[in-house]
Amino acid sequence: MCYKFKIIFSFLLYSSLTKAIDFQEDTVSMLALGDSYTIGHSVDSLERWPVQLMDSLQSNGKVITEFEIRAVTGWSTTALLSSLKNKIITKRFNKVSLLIGVNNYFQGLSESIYVKEFQELLDSATRYCSMGKKGVFVVSIPDYGFTPFGENDQERISKLTDRYNLIGDSIARSNNIEFINITDISREWTINSSLVAADQLHPSGIQYSLWVNRILNSNV
Repeated sequence: MCYKFKIIFSFLLYSSLTKAIDFQEDTVSMLALGDSYTIGHSVDSLERWPVQLMDSLQSNGKVITEFEIRAVTGWSTTALLSSLKNKIITKRFNKVSLLIGVNNYFQGLSESIYVKEFQELLDSATRYCSMGKKGVFVVSIPDYGFTPFGENDQERISKLTDRYNLIGDSIARSNNIEFINITDISREWTINSSLVAADQLHPSGIQYSLWVNRILNSNV
Protein backbone atom coordinates (compact mmCIF):
# COMPACT_ATOMS: atom_id res chain seq x y z
CA MET A 1 0.00 0.00 0.00
CA CYS A 2 2.83 2.39 0.88
CA TYR A 3 4.49 1.69 -2.47
CA LYS A 4 1.33 2.45 -4.42
CA PHE A 5 1.06 5.81 -2.67
CA LYS A 6 4.62 6.68 -3.68
CA ILE A 7 3.93 5.75 -7.29
CA ILE A 8 0.79 7.87 -7.43
CA PHE A 9 2.51 10.81 -5.76
CA SER A 10 5.54 10.78 -8.05
CA PHE A 11 3.33 10.25 -11.10
CA LEU A 12 1.40 13.41 -10.25
CA LEU A 13 4.66 15.33 -10.12
CA TYR A 14 5.34 14.71 -13.78
CA SER A 15 1.77 14.78 -15.09
CA SER A 16 0.28 17.96 -13.67
CA LEU A 17 1.39 20.29 -16.48
CA THR A 18 0.64 18.03 -19.45
CA LYS A 19 -1.25 19.66 -22.28
CA ALA A 20 -1.90 18.99 -25.94
CA ILE A 21 0.77 19.82 -28.49
CA ASP A 22 -0.04 22.73 -30.78
CA PHE A 23 -0.23 21.67 -34.43
CA GLN A 24 -1.71 24.89 -35.80
CA GLU A 25 0.54 25.01 -38.87
CA ASP A 26 -1.08 24.07 -42.18
CA THR A 27 1.98 22.01 -43.04
CA VAL A 28 3.76 19.66 -40.67
CA SER A 29 7.27 18.28 -40.86
CA MET A 30 8.33 16.01 -38.04
CA LEU A 31 11.41 14.25 -36.71
CA ALA A 32 10.86 11.55 -34.07
CA LEU A 33 13.89 10.62 -31.94
CA GLY A 34 13.98 7.64 -29.62
CA ASP A 35 14.26 3.89 -29.15
CA SER A 36 11.98 0.86 -29.53
CA TYR A 37 8.97 2.84 -28.36
CA THR A 38 9.39 5.30 -31.22
CA ILE A 39 10.27 2.76 -33.93
CA GLY A 40 7.34 0.64 -32.74
CA HIS A 41 9.05 -2.67 -32.00
CA SER A 42 6.68 -5.63 -32.53
CA VAL A 43 3.95 -3.63 -34.27
CA ASP A 44 3.29 -2.97 -37.94
CA SER A 45 5.05 0.13 -39.27
CA LEU A 46 1.68 1.84 -39.72
CA GLU A 47 0.93 1.37 -36.01
CA ARG A 48 3.98 3.26 -34.74
CA TRP A 49 2.82 6.24 -32.72
CA PRO A 50 4.63 8.87 -34.87
CA VAL A 51 3.06 7.33 -37.98
CA GLN A 52 -0.37 7.30 -36.37
CA LEU A 53 0.17 10.93 -35.35
CA MET A 54 0.99 11.94 -38.92
CA ASP A 55 -2.02 10.00 -40.23
CA SER A 56 -4.29 11.73 -37.72
CA LEU A 57 -2.98 15.17 -38.64
CA GLN A 58 -3.32 14.43 -42.35
CA SER A 59 -6.90 13.25 -41.89
CA ASN A 60 -7.58 16.61 -40.26
CA GLY A 61 -6.36 18.58 -43.24
CA LYS A 62 -2.66 19.01 -42.46
CA VAL A 63 -0.11 18.59 -45.23
CA ILE A 64 2.84 16.42 -44.19
CA THR A 65 5.94 17.72 -45.96
CA GLU A 66 8.72 15.82 -44.17
CA PHE A 67 8.71 12.89 -41.77
CA GLU A 68 11.66 11.00 -40.33
CA ILE A 69 12.18 8.55 -37.48
CA ARG A 70 15.63 8.18 -35.94
CA ALA A 71 15.20 5.33 -33.48
CA VAL A 72 16.43 1.78 -32.93
CA THR A 73 15.39 -0.87 -30.43
CA GLY A 74 17.82 -0.94 -27.52
CA TRP A 75 19.13 2.59 -27.94
CA SER A 76 20.14 4.47 -24.80
CA THR A 77 20.76 8.21 -24.74
CA THR A 78 24.41 7.45 -25.55
CA ALA A 79 23.51 5.39 -28.63
CA LEU A 80 21.08 8.02 -29.93
CA LEU A 81 23.63 10.79 -29.49
CA SER A 82 26.23 8.68 -31.30
CA SER A 83 23.86 8.18 -34.24
CA LEU A 84 23.14 11.90 -34.45
CA LYS A 85 26.87 12.66 -34.51
CA ASN A 86 27.77 9.97 -37.04
CA LYS A 87 24.82 10.50 -39.38
CA ILE A 88 24.13 14.22 -39.30
CA ILE A 89 20.58 15.48 -39.83
CA THR A 90 20.67 18.49 -42.14
CA LYS A 91 16.93 19.06 -42.62
CA ARG A 92 14.84 21.22 -40.32
CA PHE A 93 11.42 20.21 -39.02
CA ASN A 94 8.67 22.24 -37.34
CA LYS A 95 8.05 19.43 -34.83
CA VAL A 96 10.65 17.25 -33.11
CA SER A 97 9.79 14.61 -30.50
CA LEU A 98 12.06 12.83 -28.02
CA LEU A 99 11.32 9.63 -26.11
CA ILE A 100 14.40 8.00 -24.60
CA GLY A 101 15.65 6.54 -21.34
CA VAL A 102 14.29 3.08 -20.67
CA ASN A 103 17.46 1.42 -21.95
CA ASN A 104 19.60 3.60 -19.72
CA TYR A 105 18.21 1.92 -16.62
CA PHE A 106 17.58 -1.43 -18.29
CA GLN A 107 21.28 -1.57 -19.19
CA GLY A 108 22.35 -0.32 -15.76
CA LEU A 109 23.86 2.93 -16.97
CA SER A 110 24.56 5.74 -14.51
CA GLU A 111 21.75 8.18 -13.80
CA SER A 112 24.26 11.01 -14.23
CA ILE A 113 24.74 9.92 -17.84
CA TYR A 114 21.02 10.30 -18.43
CA VAL A 115 20.92 13.77 -16.90
CA LYS A 116 23.82 14.99 -19.04
CA GLU A 117 22.83 13.31 -22.29
CA PHE A 118 19.12 14.05 -22.06
CA GLN A 119 20.00 17.76 -22.00
CA GLU A 120 22.32 17.25 -24.97
CA LEU A 121 19.52 15.53 -26.88
CA LEU A 122 17.11 18.37 -26.14
CA ASP A 123 19.74 20.81 -27.42
CA SER A 124 20.04 18.73 -30.60
CA ALA A 125 16.27 18.51 -31.02
CA THR A 126 16.03 22.29 -30.72
CA ARG A 127 18.66 22.74 -33.43
CA TYR A 128 16.72 20.44 -35.75
CA CYS A 129 13.50 22.39 -35.18
CA SER A 130 12.69 25.45 -37.28
CA MET A 131 10.46 26.68 -34.44
CA GLY A 132 13.11 26.19 -31.78
CA LYS A 133 11.92 25.00 -28.39
CA LYS A 134 8.28 25.77 -29.26
CA GLY A 135 8.27 22.89 -31.72
CA VAL A 136 9.98 20.31 -29.51
CA PHE A 137 8.15 17.95 -27.17
CA VAL A 138 9.13 15.06 -24.92
CA VAL A 139 7.04 11.92 -24.50
CA SER A 140 7.36 10.15 -21.14
CA ILE A 141 8.77 6.64 -20.79
CA PRO A 142 6.08 3.94 -20.58
CA ASP A 143 6.26 1.46 -17.70
CA TYR A 144 7.23 -2.02 -18.89
CA GLY A 145 6.69 -3.26 -15.35
CA PHE A 146 3.05 -3.39 -16.39
CA THR A 147 3.62 -6.05 -19.07
CA PRO A 148 3.81 -9.85 -18.89
CA PHE A 149 7.58 -9.53 -19.40
CA GLY A 150 8.11 -7.18 -16.48
CA GLU A 151 5.30 -7.96 -14.04
CA ASN A 152 7.44 -10.11 -11.73
CA ASP A 153 9.77 -7.14 -11.22
CA GLN A 154 7.09 -4.47 -11.43
CA GLU A 155 7.90 -2.55 -8.26
CA ARG A 156 11.56 -1.94 -9.15
CA ILE A 157 10.79 -1.15 -12.81
CA SER A 158 8.02 1.27 -11.90
CA LYS A 159 10.24 3.10 -9.42
CA LEU A 160 12.94 3.51 -12.08
CA THR A 161 10.37 4.61 -14.66
CA ASP A 162 9.05 7.27 -12.30
CA ARG A 163 12.55 8.39 -11.39
CA TYR A 164 13.66 8.83 -14.99
CA ASN A 165 10.42 10.52 -15.98
CA LEU A 166 10.82 12.97 -13.12
CA ILE A 167 14.31 13.76 -14.40
CA GLY A 168 13.09 14.15 -17.99
CA ASP A 169 10.16 16.31 -16.95
CA SER A 170 12.39 18.55 -14.82
CA ILE A 171 14.96 19.05 -17.58
CA ALA A 172 12.26 19.62 -20.22
CA ARG A 173 10.48 22.22 -18.09
CA SER A 174 13.75 24.00 -17.31
CA ASN A 175 14.17 24.33 -21.08
CA ASN A 176 10.55 25.46 -21.61
CA ILE A 177 9.86 22.30 -23.60
CA GLU A 178 6.55 20.46 -23.29
CA PHE A 179 6.55 17.06 -21.54
CA ILE A 180 3.65 14.77 -22.49
CA ASN A 181 2.90 12.05 -19.96
CA ILE A 182 1.66 8.74 -21.36
CA THR A 183 2.97 6.52 -18.55
CA ASP A 184 -0.43 6.17 -16.90
CA ILE A 185 -1.77 4.69 -20.15
CA SER A 186 0.92 1.99 -20.13
CA ARG A 187 -0.07 1.06 -16.58
CA GLU A 188 -3.58 0.08 -17.65
CA TRP A 189 -2.38 -3.26 -19.04
CA THR A 190 -3.68 -5.16 -16.02
CA ILE A 191 -7.22 -4.15 -16.93
CA ASN A 192 -6.74 -4.08 -20.71
CA SER A 193 -4.46 -6.78 -22.12
CA SER A 194 -4.79 -5.39 -25.66
CA LEU A 195 -2.40 -2.58 -24.71
CA VAL A 196 0.64 -4.87 -25.02
CA ALA A 197 2.10 -6.19 -28.29
CA ALA A 198 2.57 -9.87 -29.15
CA ASP A 199 6.11 -9.86 -27.74
CA GLN A 200 4.58 -9.32 -24.26
CA LEU A 201 6.87 -6.33 -23.66
CA HIS A 202 6.21 -3.40 -25.97
CA PRO A 203 3.06 -1.31 -26.46
CA SER A 204 0.53 -2.45 -29.02
CA GLY A 205 -0.81 -0.31 -31.85
CA ILE A 206 -3.92 0.20 -29.72
CA GLN A 207 -1.84 1.68 -26.91
CA TYR A 208 0.04 3.89 -29.36
CA SER A 209 -3.27 5.26 -30.64
CA LEU A 210 -4.09 6.31 -27.06
CA TRP A 211 -0.73 8.08 -26.89
CA VAL A 212 -1.57 10.01 -30.05
CA ASN A 213 -4.92 11.01 -28.61
CA ARG A 214 -3.14 12.27 -25.48
CA ILE A 215 -0.60 14.21 -27.55
CA LEU A 216 -3.33 15.89 -29.60
CA ASN A 217 -6.15 16.27 -27.09
CA SER A 218 -4.77 16.23 -23.55
CA ASN A 219 -6.69 18.43 -21.12
CA VAL A 220 -4.75 17.54 -17.98
